[in-house]
Amino acid sequence: MSQTRNMKWLNDRNIVYRQDPINDKPTEETALYSYYENGTYECYHLFRSKAKITTYKSLKWHYLVLYYLNPNIPMTGFFKFISNKENGFVTFFISDKKLDEMINDVIRYGGEAPVNKIRKIIFKDYSGLTPNEKMSIVGKLIGRSSRVDEEAIYQCMLDLSHDGENITWSRIASLLDCSTRTIQRNLTKQLREEKQILNT
Repeated sequence: MSQTRNMKWLNDRNIVYRQDPINDKPTEETALYSYYENGTYECYHLFRSKAKITTYKSLKWHYLVLYYLNPNIPMTGFFKFISNKENGFVTFFISDKKLDEMINDVIRYGGEAPVNKIRKIIFKDYSGLTPNEKMSIVGKLIGRSSRVDEEAIYQCMLDLSHDGENITWSRIASLLDCSTRTIQRNLTKQLREEKQILNT
């Protein structure tokens, strides 16, 4: 049985692992979502989905974000906690040597904003929207209003995962009101890999 992610340990220590855009202002904001027509790279929502960390690269990115969001807290102990498979954040074992190298690399990075994926729609917490309702909004704002592209597909993947739904290309095609062939034409290697991670 998969170990449940121990979020309580982080919450009890007031670790920040989510941040909405600070400098970028939404083109449109409602009680349900914020829409950024040109996209934003400032949305950091760690541990939003049930997907666990499956690679060294992903683990290091999580460390960079945590280091950036918690500039006044010594993070080494928190990094080690997250890397311990028994705490439910990762799916693999990492040696002490590799972990120390990774932590040193993160500290040398200096706490700058890590490279992030662009987001156009950020749904509000506890919006009460179903996956279909969210995808309808996505389709109206960045799907049918322009074109079905990597951003629209990735947005669907994130929200399906967040709501515990299995991600399939036919499901995304249905939600974006297009053909599965259209989805396939716009897939990248990164999207395919992300689908596997989110469905894990």
